[in-house]
Amino acid sequence: MKRFILWVPLAVFLAFLVTVAIGLYAPSDRKIQSQMVGKPVPAFTLPPMLPDRPGLDSADYASGEPRIVNVFASWCVPCIAEAPQLEAIAEKGIPIDAVAIRDRPQDVAEFLQRWGDPYARIGSDVNSRVQIALGASGVPETFIVDGEGIIRYYHFGPINEPDVPDIIAAYEALK
Repeated sequence: MKRFILWVPLAVFLAFLVTVAIGLYAPSDRKIQSQMVGKPVPAFTLPPMLPDRPGLDSADYASGEPRIVNVFASWCVPCIAEAPQLEAIAEKGIPIDAVAIRDRPQDVAEFLQRWGDPYARIGSDVNSRVQIALGASGVPETFIVDGEGIIRYYHFGPINEPDVPDIIAAYEALK
């Protein structure tokens, strides 16, 4: 009996480790949520990244028309992977704006020429201030803003082909 009691703390510890490992391996909710959903777009003004299109201003998002905002960078490999999906969304007549993070105009222009250009406006966020204000931790991340300037939808990471119908539906629900 004494030998059995000596092994109880080890058994309890192992049961705890197994429980934690299962929770880490298979969490009940795998979708990453943004704390910004339901909140207004933070106030910002970004200069244009490219001379042929306007930059971004948070006031533009209270114009009555919903818009998609994609946080991206020319040096971002997952951004290349999501480029065809963004093109497909833009071809449906859905306006997509971009926040270019820590980037140079010539690199962004080359990226758009090579991988496609779905963006109506591109703002230059050299210091990542707007990225941080939006609560984006990396690139790419995508937000849908309603016509009153409230963030209504968030997509973490690259948009894959199966994600496109959900994003289009989320946008259409705001019209």
